[in-house]
Amino acid sequence: MRVVASRAEFFAAREDLDGPVGLVPTMGALHDGHGALIEAARAASGSVVVTIFVNPLQFAPHEDLERYPRTLEADLARCESAGADLVWAPSVADVYPGGPARVRVEPGPLGEILEGAVRPGHFAGVLTVVAKFFGLVRPAVGFFGEKDYQQLTLVRQMAADLDLMVAVAGVPTVREPDGLALSSRNRYLSGDERRRATALSRALFAGRAAAADGEQAVLAAARAVLDAEPGVVRDYLELRAADLGPVRGGAAARLLVAARVGAARLIDNVPVTW
Repeated sequence: MRVVASRAEFFAAREDLDGPVGLVPTMGALHDGHGALIEAARAASGSVVVTIFVNPLQFAPHEDLERYPRTLEADLARCESAGADLVWAPSVADVYPGGPARVRVEPGPLGEILEGAVRPGHFAGVLTVVAKFFGLVRPAVGFFGEKDYQQLTLVRQMAADLDLMVAVAGVPTVREPDGLALSSRNRYLSGDERRRATALSRALFAGRAAAADGEQAVLAAARAVLDAEPGVVRDYLELRAADLGPVRGGAAARLLVAARVGAARLIDNVPVTW
C-alpha cells in the first residue's frame, strides 16, 4: 500500500494503478464500517483508493471540526488490512488550493430535509468535496455507507444529474453486537451514554417490525422506544420513500433518526418493506 499527501504525489501514484479504480472517501477516524467499504471496493475494483480528509467545508462554525478525531496511523493500518492500494491524505491546501471553494455543488430540495434542515450548508460542503475527489481520482465506482443514507442518496443524484461518469455503490451499515451503528462519533460517548445510544437502533428495529400495520404504526413504535430512554434528545424521526420523497404505498421506504446523546450527535436508518 502506498501513502501520499500532496497533489503531485497523488497524481504520480494514480498513474501506476490498474483499473477500474474504486474510491472510498473518508474523514479518517476509521472503524469496521469503513473497513467494510474498503473491502467492498477491493472485491469490485482493480485498484482501491482511500482518501482521508477532514473537510472543513461541511462543518458549521459551531460544529466539531477541531474536535473531530484525527488518527492517521491507526487509519493507515486499517486501510492496509482491508486491502487499499493507495491512500491519499491531503492537506486543506491540497484540496482547496485557491482557498475555500467559491463554486459549490448545491444539493437542491433533498438537501434541505432531515440532516439538511438541522445542518444548513452541510451537504453543499459534502457534495463539493466528493465532486472534487471524483474529478481528481477518476474512479469507476465510489463506495459510500448506507448509514449516511441521505448523503448516499445525494451523491447518487449528483453523479447522475451532472453526468460525472462515476457509479455510486452503497454498502450496508455495520453494527455492534447490540445494534449500535458504527460511527466515528461513538468515541464521544461515556459508558452510560453508550448504553442509551442503542435506543436509536432499537427504535428503528421496532418501527420496522410494525410495518404490517402501516406508516403511523412504524413511527409510533419507533417514537415509543426513543421517548422511553432518558438522555436521548431526538432531532428527527421520519419515514420516507427509498429516494427520500414521500412514502408511496407498497414501495420500499427508509426509517431515519437523528438524536443527541451527551456530546455526540448520532444518525441511523433502516430499510422498511411493507
